[in-house]
Amino acid sequence: MGLSVIGAGYGRTGTLSLKRALELLGYNKCHHMIEVIHKPGEPDRWLDAIVQDDADWDALFEGFQACVDWPACHVYRALADYYPDAKVILTVRDPLEWFHSMTATTLNVIRPRLADAMAHPGGRNLGIELVVKGAFDGIIDDPAHGAAMFNRHTREVIDSIPAERLLVFDVREGWEPLCAFLGKPVPREAFPRVNSRAEFHDIFFGGRQTP
Repeated sequence: MGLSVIGAGYGRTGTLSLKRALELLGYNKCHHMIEVIHKPGEPDRWLDAIVQDDADWDALFEGFQACVDWPACHVYRALADYYPDAKVILTVRDPLEWFHSMTATTLNVIRPRLADAMAHPGGRNLGIELVVKGAFDGIIDDPAHGAAMFNRHTREVIDSIPAERLLVFDVREGWEPLCAFLGKPVPREAFPRVNSRAEFHDIFFGGRQTP
């Protein structure tokens, strides 16, 4: 099947809303970090993939037509090369708002694992690799640094992906720019709005122990 849409935006930029939107537009299914969390063994598969030059993307995305959020956004350039006909969507928001949202949600979950990793070197944790090291370059408590890293990623995506293949998208814009970019009719349903800070833990870990 292969991917038709690649999300290059970091988590907490409306990626779960975009996942739901893409599925409503017919991209069944859309990969998101939530699938990795809920599938046993998947974090280890991705830990292997992100350090390989020849990762089996078809196997990792079997059954999916689109991807958003981590871990896909960490390897968006490799995916864009591997799936040359896929369109790329970069979700964005105010960088400082993003940092504070990350601090209250994703980083709050990762911090205990970061402490464990410091106490027991040699272990592997996907969140640490993708977010702490990949997105934040190891510095997670400095808002100015976090915002600068977010802006750097935004610029890298814009510089890396041809303009005709890329949509820079704030999910608050709703259906119109997304559907125009993808050549899809605008649905009658309202654009999905999910995964607020208050909803985060229940959506990702409801009924499960936080990894």
